[in-house]
Amino acid sequence: MKWDTSKADKQYEKECVVAPETPGSEPRETQETLSNLLHETRRFAPPAELAAAANVTAQAYTEAEADRLAFWEKQADRLSWSTRWNTALDWNPPFAKWFVGGELNVAYNCVDRHVEAGLGEKVAYHWEGEPEGDSRTITYADLQREVAKAANALTELGVGKGDRVAVYMPMIPELPITMLACARIGAIHSVVFGGFSASALSGRIKDADAKVVVTADGGYRRGAPSALKPTVDEAVKECPGIERVLVVRRTGQEVDWTDKDVWWHDLVDRQSAEHAPVPHDAEHPLYILYTSGTTGKPKGILHTTGGYLTQTAYTHHAVFDLKPENDIYWCTADIGWVTGHSYIVYGPLANGATSVIYEGTPDTPHRGRFWEIVQKYKVTILYTAPTAIRTFMKWGDDIPAKYDMSSLRILGSVGEPINPEAYVWYREHIGGNRTPVVDTWWQTETGAVMISPLPGVTSAKPGAAMRPLPGITADVVDDQGESVPNGGGGFLAIRDPWPSMLRTIWGDDQRYIDTYWSRFEGMYFAGDGAKRDEDGDIWLLGRVDDVMLVSGHNISTTEVESALVSHPKVAEAAVVGATDPVTGQAIVSFVILRGSAEEGADIAAELRNHVARTLGPIAKPRQILVVPELPKTRSGKIMRRLLRDVAENRSIGDVTTLADSTVMNLISEKLPSAKSED
Repeated sequence: MKWDTSKADKQYEKECVVAPETPGSEPRETQETLSNLLHETRRFAPPAELAAAANVTAQAYTEAEADRLAFWEKQADRLSWSTRWNTALDWNPPFAKWFVGGELNVAYNCVDRHVEAGLGEKVAYHWEGEPEGDSRTITYADLQREVAKAANALTELGVGKGDRVAVYMPMIPELPITMLACARIGAIHSVVFGGFSASALSGRIKDADAKVVVTADGGYRRGAPSALKPTVDEAVKECPGIERVLVVRRTGQEVDWTDKDVWWHDLVDRQSAEHAPVPHDAEHPLYILYTSGTTGKPKGILHTTGGYLTQTAYTHHAVFDLKPENDIYWCTADIGWVTGHSYIVYGPLANGATSVIYEGTPDTPHRGRFWEIVQKYKVTILYTAPTAIRTFMKWGDDIPAKYDMSSLRILGSVGEPINPEAYVWYREHIGGNRTPVVDTWWQTETGAVMISPLPGVTSAKPGAAMRPLPGITADVVDDQGESVPNGGGGFLAIRDPWPSMLRTIWGDDQRYIDTYWSRFEGMYFAGDGAKRDEDGDIWLLGRVDDVMLVSGHNISTTEVESALVSHPKVAEAAVVGATDPVTGQAIVSFVILRGSAEEGADIAAELRNHVARTLGPIAKPRQILVVPELPKTRSGKIMRRLLRDVAENRSIGDVTTLADSTVMNLISEKLPSAKSED
């Protein structure tokens, strides 16, 4: 496999250098407007039976449009409040308070009220460990007992209302139990994904000024125990504010012990199973969750109590059409990310759902592990990421075909824009060509889903997030903050406050203002590009930082990646812009082939021509490299920064946040044979 030769480069110039101005036309907004290249004609209407019994109908849009605040008050009434609020929204831009004067307890809403309603024996979680045969079933009565004991244990350790608790754990039941115990007593949890380094953990502990860490000796990952306690030990050395470390025994690995350490089984198991939940103000902080910052210092996203639980519970009920009496729901995310907070813990439990939690990876001990779990528990709703879907495509259609997945009735996608072909593959090979796919857009900062099809209402388009949910005012705007017309591209902004919105960045109100509210006056903008198609539906185009300026055209990496994935030989693609002396930037593509595809000598030309046919000559990649893997973070997002380093022949930057740091070595090994020929 070689990079395109200089002859091919000259051909690229001839084909792709399109003048930014066409004679007689109006000037284009070359720097600020995204070109709309990808057109999708396929439509999937809701199944008639699902539409007839849907939790949420088109009437919800009408209600929310008529009175947005009354609509959200109606959703808040789905929860149990100790004291009802007196004001729905206190908006002092950009600072919001929702359900002012109201009081409630999140843990009571997620656990106790279901037990009091006679649902104590209903399963809250089917937990599946990575080692086969390692599983636990936890009812709502079990959960109530364990959360009460954990709350009593944290109180014994000196944790009180407003104190911060850092949580660094594998995907085991003690993780949601700890979060709920914090919520019960009014402590603020800060969950750190159990794969981050000691320096990342210590930085988050210090920023939140946490006083206790809850962790485990380790967890299972890819068939072997993966130690966590040594990372905590190293981090705590840098954090004098940590008073105690509470440790769950999961793997039985040997651990170093200090006078700050206490075993979960020694402390929690001896506690009383009685604990009275105390009401907390609707604006009392619930958790801090750190997300990467462009300055290198992570941002502590602060979510509070009443508004957050209102919107997570409602969106889980609406977007997934949850029927708690029948559905088995599985979100495959890690609880260390916001998807796990909102759609494994708080949303599902507030709705009395039965959920699956899986500890391990989708290829351990075999590549059919996810589908084996779907078959075992008769999962009806599956929520996973496009990166996972494209990986399954790469592994081959024959693997899911071995399992009975007829129980599935709704599929969801989260984390980044889903390519139309990945969407269609997901619907066909996982959903049996019968299930709606809800492609959801939201962020750590938004707290809950903001844009998504409604499965009983929307005729969905592969790859489109479609419309803002009822009660959400999302818009695609130009560089002046004006709405773009149908068929136009620009910036995705939120015009009105929403209940689950972040309240600030922990300890840094000014950074909150500068990061999210300074680009467009009175509007929230976090960096995503989007387009509005001819029907007015919204398509996410990835981070505006990743937009490529080719011959005066702003081209989204997402659209070019989608065009590549639509080729039958391609499972996954990542695209970056590289400096080009003629076109300003040129498109450089890295592709992973499907399991059955072979890398032929003419694969680059074949794929370049396919993109040109799909999107037009302006989007034709200058270079294509077939690679075995792509560099991804632990949350599954592609690190295009590292690929730009490759494309521009720079030394590779920091790889510590990659899920697998050896991926860049695999890519680099291909580079000697990928140089342009003279």
